[in-house]
Amino acid sequence: MNIRNILVATAGLLAGASMGFTATAAKAEECNRGTLDKAYCDRNFDQTADLPLDPKDWVNPDTIIFTYTPVEDPAVYASIWDGFVKHMEKVTGKKVVFFPVQSNAAQLEAMRSGRLHVAGFNTGSNPIAVSCAGFVPFGMMAKNDGSFGYEMEIIVPMDSPLKSPSDLKGKTLAFTSPTSNSGFKAPSAILKGEFGLVKDTDFKATFSGKHDNSILGVYNGDYEAASIANSVWTRMERRGTIKKGKIRSIYKSQTFPTTGYGVAHNLDPALTAKIKQAFWTFPWKEDANFTKEFKKADRFIGITHKFDWAVIRGIDKANNVSYDCK
Repeated sequence: MNIRNILVATAGLLAGASMGFTATAAKAEECNRGTLDKAYCDRNFDQTADLPLDPKDWVNPDTIIFTYTPVEDPAVYASIWDGFVKHMEKVTGKKVVFFPVQSNAAQLEAMRSGRLHVAGFNTGSNPIAVSCAGFVPFGMMAKNDGSFGYEMEIIVPMDSPLKSPSDLKGKTLAFTSPTSNSGFKAPSAILKGEFGLVKDTDFKATFSGKHDNSILGVYNGDYEAASIANSVWTRMERRGTIKKGKIRSIYKSQTFPTTGYGVAHNLDPALTAKIKQAFWTFPWKEDANFTKEFKKADRFIGITHKFDWAVIRGIDKANNVSYDCK
């Protein structure tokens, strides 16, 4: 499915504040929020938080803090992202530190509290990060031919008697975390909509915390089944963390957008421009570690939350998810 064709309408732009209004009054007059927390405004209706009107509220840190979604061992990814971090330092002229986070909740809280400036939030966390943490995504990984994303798969041990999601009735399925698209949201909606299976009614659920934990759990026979992002499964096989032939899939979804990269909404716009430049100009093919790890992509492409994440917000709606920022 071409996610970019899901929504074709374009958003209109609101006019600027009228003369004579103070910045505070203009903000109050024009502030649209939608799903955004009360700390943010969306004056141009692009469904992400706008830059604060008062330049005094802009942030231009001496050290840029960057994180990648905590899907696997953070120590592994600190090494993989090292070349990119050095490239961002060169482009921005600032020190950049890769901050390994252990959970989606920690990553969300770090940006919400102002301790995180640039991040890659996983697919399912993107709408929450946008609504509750002031995250403004602008890019994701893709191939030269425009292809991108991953699929959710439900996996079982190779010798399991389970052949279809229908066979999960009465069994236990391992999810990753409630904020994960492929690790919880998408499979919950699909199992209910396509197979009539409801968590805690038709099957038991457990949470592993991360995709690699779920995959290793199935691999070692600790879990009967698990829903995972197949991009993580592929990378673990490629690194030799698990051997091929010990896990099989009983369901594969449509393609979803992958990790969305972006910035805190209140970064100085000149700095944001340099950060984007670092993503667009990163010499991907010259970084052997990066190329080996992210084999299904070879560049960063521009995205918009409003259009590219519409399918994910649709899944959230099907699951009755509200972006409660309390």
